[in-house]
Amino acid sequence: MGLGAFLAGAGQARTGRVPEWERSIFQSINRLPDGLFMPVWVVMQAGSLGAVGVAAVIASHLGRPRQAVALAVSGTAMWAAGKAFKPLVGRGRPAAHLDAVEVRGKPQTGLGYPSGHSAVAADLALVAAAGATPAVGLGAAAVAAAVGFGRVYSGAHLPLDVLGGFGLGIVAGVLARSG
Repeated sequence: MGLGAFLAGAGQARTGRVPEWERSIFQSINRLPDGLFMPVWVVMQAGSLGAVGVAAVIASHLGRPRQAVALAVSGTAMWAAGKAFKPLVGRGRPAAHLDAVEVRGKPQTGLGYPSGHSAVAADLALVAAAGATPAVGLGAAAVAAAVGFGRVYSGAHLPLDVLGGFGLGIVAGVLARSG
């Protein structure tokens, strides 16, 4: 499922066109009030490279050394994979494709597909939920979803970029859980 989502999204993203459904979703989220930015920015950090280290340290302190290693390795791999796939797809950031994009926070540079933040967040959520209670799993999934929302809200990514990142992160998370 994750690989299929990533590859299908990459195929669409490579065309350079933003379909109407994607434009509509982007505008609906990106046009929300500016007052949401600070809490959204904080949550978006759950998809950063720093979050990988934090998650690994927490798992280690909880007495889960194998999970800590899995979080560190797969999370770092997702961060690197997000960067590696961008030039292969070649899709720009939202402002390169759409008019009237509200960019919040530091403007992002480079290419957009896939969203590395979304890949990292999905991966960390799946690995962190392994062996946890359903409530922890649901909470981890909600944080990953909020990271993707934040990337669109801040003007850093188009929705397909986020879905592609989730697909990539799901593949890594499943592999890390089974390894």
